[in-house]
Amino acid sequence: MRRKSKENEVFRLIKEATKGLYYVSETDAKLEPFIGGKVDALTREEFLKHFGVGEKEKVEERDFEKFFERLVKVQDWYGEHEREMARKYEKLQKVMKENLRDLKVFRIGRVEIDIYVVGVDSQGNLMGFKTKAVET
Repeated sequence: MRRKSKENEVFRLIKEATKGLYYVSETDAKLEPFIGGKVDALTREEFLKHFGVGEKEKVEERDFEKFFERLVKVQDWYGEHEREMARKYEKLQKVMKENLRDLKVFRIGRVEIDIYVVGVDSQGNLMGFKTKAVET
């Protein structure tokens, strides 16, 4: 019997944790898990190279913890659905923090923004999820 690699296990955990989650902005967008190429460290330059982002595109690097702040915070007015979503985001954040290093968030574009929440697994593979936001 063949053992699953750690890489596949981490991807499976991220895939499971993103199931049913949406990123809410002026539109609701699914979270799509991904595995990218190998890197020594996750730098802006490595990210741009691996995801084919052009030099003329607007790219912002954001803090991983800050990205999750509003998603995991439970507000007084939340109903059960919103509370469940916050718990799911908290689980996703935990899975990523426990299994990936160099965690970062990259936002590409203006108005219609591609968001990549990405880190590096123990084998040096880029891994995480992507989503979209609309901000007018």
